[in-house]
Order: sequence, then C-alpha cells, then structure tokens
Amino acid sequence: MLDFLNEWYLWIKVIHYLAFVSWMAGMFYLPRLFVYHAENNHNKNFVDVVKIQERKLYFYIQTPAMIATAITGSLMMIANKDVLMVGGYMHAKLTCALLLIIYHFQNYYYLKQLQNDICKKSGKFFRFYNEIPTILFIIIVIMMVVRPF
Repeated sequence: MLDFLNEWYLWIKVIHYLAFVSWMAGMFYLPRLFVYHAENNHNKNFVDVVKIQERKLYFYIQTPAMIATAITGSLMMIANKDVLMVGGYMHAKLTCALLLIIYHFQNYYYLKQLQNDICKKSGKFFRFYNEIPTILFIIIVIMMVVRPF
C-alpha cells in the first residue's frame, strides 16, 4: 500500500488541494447564506430559495469536499509519516483542520435550525461567524508555505 501511495502521492496531493479549495468555498459561502436568511426572515419566498441553496451547498459540495480533503490528507500523512516529526507547523495545520471540521458540523447545526425556522441568531452574528474559516484558512496556508516552526 505504501508503494502505491508514494507512486501516486502527487496526484493525491492535487486532489487534496482541489477538495480543500472546494470545501473552503462552501465554508465561506454557507454562513453568508445564513446572513441573508437571518436578515430576510420576513420574506418567505426569498427564504425558501435560500433554504434550497443552503441544503445543496452543505450536502452536495461542502460535505463531500470535506470528506475528500480528510481522506487525501490522511493518505498523504500515511505515505509521509516523517512530516509529523519535522516541525510544529504540521501540528498547527492539523489543529486548524480539526477546528474547520468542528466548524463544518456547527454549520449543520445552524442549517437545521434555519431550515426549521427556529434559529434565533441575527445576521450580525452570522457576519462574525463567517470570519472563522477565513482566519483558519490563513493560518493553514501560512503553516504550509512558510512553515514558521
């Protein structure tokens, strides 16, 4: 198996990057839809359209991309176990990745509340909430490019 992973490592890495970018696109956009949803609760026709967009984004783009990111990331670490020993940057990256996974499932929690019209969070809350993946994304990119420690 290890020979297979090493032979296909660069392709696995490409898939990992593509999946991560797709996942992040969903992570950036879904909370923005939550903002529109929360700020337009009075407009049923608009909210009905946003509910469809939220569900499709979460289930058909964001979740499959998260799964592909996790699988390919795990395969890369199996193929290159030494990466966990070379520096703290990988531990920082993995911590941020774990926080993104938690954030992903937090999105599901808010999605279900909004779908059932029981969410009490404001558009302002979701505007701040929307910044979390941006901060984690920046840290991940810095860790992987600069490798500061």
